[in-house]
Amino acid sequence: MAVKKPRKKTKPIKKTTGKGGNYRPTKSGAGMTKKGVKAYRKANPGSKLKTAVTGKVKKGSKAAKRRKSYCARSLGQLKRSSAKTRNDPNSRIRQARKRWKC
Repeated sequence: MAVKKPRKKTKPIKKTTGKGGNYRPTKSGAGMTKKGVKAYRKANPGSKLKTAVTGKVKKGSKAAKRRKSYCARSLGQLKRSSAKTRNDPNSRIRQARKRWKC
């Protein structure tokens, strides 16, 4: 008799409003909220997750390096997305990059 494999648990849908609204709506720049980052770090001890670098930064500072790194990674995501997403100025990836000042 064959043993049945347990079903994979589905990930919860990312909410932007209401209880558990840990992600910004696309109109306000996508990405996670401070509350969302705090909840994630509580659920994952030892995590170093931080919110977006949105302000002015000194050249060569840690924040500037984080921004540069994020911009490089997200450009790769943008290039690999569908043409519809890539060309839509209101897509989540475009709005997040705008918020990070990429």
